[in-house]
Amino acid sequence: MAIDSLLLTSARLCTFNQQFALTNASSFFFQRDERLFVVTSRHVMLDEATNHRPDRIEIELHVDPENMAKSIGFSMPLYRDGVAVWRQGVDDAGAIDVAVIEIERAALPHPTVYRAYTPGHLVDPGEHVDIGASVLIVGFPLGFHDTLHHMPVVRHAVIASSFGLRFQGQGYFLTDARTHRGTSGAPVVIRATDAKPTGDDLPWRLLGVHSSRLDVGTRDTVLDEALGLNCAWYGDILLKLTEA
Repeated sequence: MAIDSLLLTSARLCTFNQQFALTNASSFFFQRDERLFVVTSRHVMLDEATNHRPDRIEIELHVDPENMAKSIGFSMPLYRDGVAVWRQGVDDAGAIDVAVIEIERAALPHPTVYRAYTPGHLVDPGEHVDIGASVLIVGFPLGFHDTLHHMPVVRHAVIASSFGLRFQGQGYFLTDARTHRGTSGAPVVIRATDAKPTGDDLPWRLLGVHSSRLDVGTRDTVLDEALGLNCAWYGDILLKLTEA
């Protein structure tokens, strides 16, 4: 049975402090030249506000192309000799809620079944993307997924702010979608077109990285529903974070 390549770009990510499980999140693969990275939200790696301080992460990998029910947990330390081995983004407005960690490819099991975005899949913030354009968020809301085949689920969203315009001066745009905890670090993608092809059989272009839901501090939690708006950090930050 053919599996949509989009579902193979994302991996369920769990954080740990030594042997103690902490949180679930989403992540995806990004390849630049011969180097392979895991991308997620920065607050998954470290969140000072909640004292979330994992020392390693574990991603779930498919290891049998003939049996997608077969998977393993692949552990990666976040620190070496007390120094972080992951990278985070910063710009003139402050911290960017995106982080990457390089995978030691020689340590991967053989075979490993995955798909990775590349620089050729990135949508430049200078490109025109219609307001209200239909996009997808591929992740693991509340850790929910196909537990037999270890696949993410896809939520439909629309672009809710002008793409390319830094919302309130920050390096993100808004999406309108129903999201939950655990979706942090999920890719936000739009289908490729003949005018903007990706050059391979992964026909999706990467707009950004889902970070968190937005809310209004003055919202009456009894009378007012949540906004249903989310931050997605522009994906071009990955070019900076994956430089040699």
